[in-house]
Amino acid sequence: MAFSTEPVVSVKNLSIYQEDRLILDNITFDITKGEFVYLIGRTGSGKSSLLKSLYADLPFEKGEITVAGYDLSKIKRSKIPYLRRKIGIIFQDFQLLHDRNVSENLLFVMKATGWKDNAAMKARLSEVLMRVGLGAASFKLPYQLSGGEQQRIVIARSLINEPLILFADEPTGNLDPEVAEEIFNLFREINNSGTAVLMATHNYELINKFPARILKIESGSLKDSNQN
Repeated sequence: MAFSTEPVVSVKNLSIYQEDRLILDNITFDITKGEFVYLIGRTGSGKSSLLKSLYADLPFEKGEITVAGYDLSKIKRSKIPYLRRKIGIIFQDFQLLHDRNVSENLLFVMKATGWKDNAAMKARLSEVLMRVGLGAASFKLPYQLSGGEQQRIVIARSLINEPLILFADEPTGNLDPEVAEEIFNLFREINNSGTAVLMATHNYELINKFPARILKIESGSLKDSNQN
């Protein structure tokens, strides 16, 4: 089988509106397999809106987006779960189910994305928890975990379906600097194993310490450090 050279993400001439207000205008960029990319810009500049469009949570009126082989301008609602199996989504505020333990949180996502074999589910659950260094946390409830541990669970959840790319929206925003760097190093390990990462962040210390390609949203436009 031929190795695919298609970008994991391809955005062409994208414009995003909030109600009648134009937030992003004529955005174009690609992200290739295994690439690490920062997404930066002021609060309210449109970073979250762009990410939501990339994982089919926010419709767009103009332009083209292809993610993991899916044309999002034509995707049917019934196909969105299949797209989500090929990507990982990580939020700043964790979005864990607080009345369920760690295992139940992960199993919920597995069932929602089509897993049915109980033995395979348990094996994969153990794998992803070990991957993020929390193999012993299966039966803990979210409130029993620190902020950094909760974010590790969120990352484990995002890895369940071996995604082609992780979309991370301020994943270290609620963490103290030392824990933030630990979580960031986990993203780097995941990226080094071949998963692309697009990370929205305000953490310029990390950007300076671990340089990578930067997409910067400014005044509705996008600047790409690869094109400077």
